[in-house]
Amino acid sequence: MKTRFRLIQRGSRGGRFYCVDKNTGRRESLETHDLAEARRLVEARNTAEQQPALNFQIARAYLLSSVPGITTRTWGEALGALIETKHGATRDRWERAAKDRSLDSIRSRTLIATHADDFLAVLKGGTVSTNVHLRKLHNFVLDMNWLPVPVLPKRQWPKIRFGAKRAITLQEHQAILAAVFQEERKAFYELCWHLGGAQSDIAGLQADDIDWERRSISFARRKTGSVCAIRIGDEVADVLGKRPKDGPLFPKLAGMGSHHRATEFKRACRRAGVSGVTLHSYRYAWAERARACGYPERWAQNALGHNSRAVHQAYAKNAVALCPALEEYERVSAEKVLTVGFGQTGAAAASAG
Repeated sequence: MKTRFRLIQRGSRGGRFYCVDKNTGRRESLETHDLAEARRLVEARNTAEQQPALNFQIARAYLLSSVPGITTRTWGEALGALIETKHGATRDRWERAAKDRSLDSIRSRTLIATHADDFLAVLKGGTVSTNVHLRKLHNFVLDMNWLPVPVLPKRQWPKIRFGAKRAITLQEHQAILAAVFQEERKAFYELCWHLGGAQSDIAGLQADDIDWERRSISFARRKTGSVCAIRIGDEVADVLGKRPKDGPLFPKLAGMGSHHRATEFKRACRRAGVSGVTLHSYRYAWAERARACGYPERWAQNALGHNSRAVHQAYAKNAVALCPALEEYERVSAEKVLTVGFGQTGAAAASAG
């Protein structure tokens, strides 16, 4: 193995010894005139320089014999393997995430040759999405035993800080409707407001999902598979009555990808002068409206398809619920007791007569 440092002596016999870095040409005095001591100092520097490389080669040899392909697999190949395990909308999101330019610096780098600094550089130049997806990719590689140790320790990952998310207001919703001229999109936004479903669920509604006799609409959540059934109010019935009687209710939107529908909504918001909201803001709005009017939480949780109560409460956390006065509740409660008592007494008297 080639050495990096060499020994020279300046001056006549008995002069001072110097260490020369063959990579940079830099020369440094060893502060000694003793040849044996100078040789030991230079040898120590070469050993210190060679040891990390030697350790890496030894580890590489062991890994090569135990895990085939571990020394050649790149992050780009690992990302492709991860995507192959995904399906549906989740796969679409990963395919978009794979195009993140921040990942280009490590895409062709082998897994075992990656250092923490490489990850930190990617995270510094990326977005919140980069942080989220690189974490998941790193965990996938560790689970597959393609890496002996983590590239970046868990506690050293930069904290994920999502942007502020808020509900769309009624005034903003009405402004967007006024800025949209296509009836299909306008009806789509109306149902998002009234049903609170995810955009893919609403866009995929079929005419067969409507039960006009029971005045209800039911559909399966694409994300969780759970079934949601909601009674149809007068405003929703008016919107549904103008949609196709067979097949998809939104033929054009159903064939679009979620990112295309999101882009169209952003354009509508720009025309309406509305900012800071997305299609997902309709779900926040539905949750907050339900909480503000006293809608039972278990029903709201079922309507939005939230399996976790904590998730549902996070959606409705910005709602301002006005609690009625206790004296009003006491009065109403007392009136109910009197009414029930009177009804029982009357029925008993009628029976006796």
